Amino acid sequence: MAEGNQSTVTEFILTGFPGLHPEYQDLVSAILFFVYFLTMAGNVTIMFVFATNHSLHKPMYYIILNLCTCDILFSTTTLPKIISKYWFHSGTISFTACFVQMFFVHYLGTVNSYILFLMALDRYLAVCHPLKYLILLNNSTILILSITAWVVAHAGPLMMVIRAYPLPYCASNIINHCYCDHIGITILACTDRAPYGFPAFVNAMVMLLGTLAFIVFSYCCIIIAVLKIANVQGRIKSLSTCSPQLIIILLYYLPRCFVYLASNVGITFSADVRIVIIMMYSLCPPMINPLIYCLRAKDMRESLRKQFKRRAVLKKAHVSAISD
Repeated sequence: MAEGNQSTVTEFILTGFPGLHPEYQDLVSAILFFVYFLTMAGNVTIMFVFATNHSLHKPMYYIILNLCTCDILFSTTTLPKIISKYWFHSGTISFTACFVQMFFVHYLGTVNSYILFLMALDRYLAVCHPLKYLILLNNSTILILSITAWVVAHAGPLMMVIRAYPLPYCASNIINHCYCDHIGITILACTDRAPYGFPAFVNAMVMLLGTLAFIVFSYCCIIIAVLKIANVQGRIKSLSTCSPQLIIILLYYLPRCFVYLASNVGITFSADVRIVIIMMYSLCPPMINPLIYCLRAKDMRESLRKQFKRRAVLKKAHVSAISD
């Protein structure tokens, strides 16, 4: 069939988890809603603490602020629809809305990779070039780099949508996933997928492996620099400043690399297992990241402690005023 907007498909159906028994659908929707609630609550709290504490207005926390924003947007793009599928039995999504969701899924994934790149750059300069850190990576520089990341990241996903949208979708409209992505949509097209799938794959690999290569390089340099520190306490302190970022980076990249490597060495997963793995590495980091910031970043812990203490004092004063 010739290419063009000859689509007879007006909407798509998201299968979610294909093998899920109907009696567990309410439980799954409740779990997904809980994940979404924790993600929103945790990241909004971090953003509020950042906004109300000028002591946190440092390059590292500006990067974390970008990551919080990206996590909130990604979770909001993907979770509400799959929650409504199981909670309200509404698994259909309009043709255009599916492509809009596809764009934001890939766009925010790309932004996330760029933000993790900035996070690794921040720690590399802080540990390996501490005397030049404030000159090379001040708040203004981070602002420029962050805006650049959000602007540049749209190019690849936008091109994927522009090329995929006009394809003829005249057969099945069932997407075996919890949200619309490039592979899930384009395999339904009544045409050869190779000219569209390969460029998208190359783009994904460049975004994923390109940033990962720099992250690996930067942390190798950090480890070498730390090992040169004679004082054991100095080594521990230097590593502790990197641990939150390193944990976040590992949570993002390790599962993705495992899935890609498994597919290339012949390890296959059932549709359910594959979707569960994808959902875990897509949705767990946004939920866990705020906890990592709070537990591992000393400045963030102190700011949260001050916030709770201030609220407790205000509440106590309010109760005393009412009783008087």
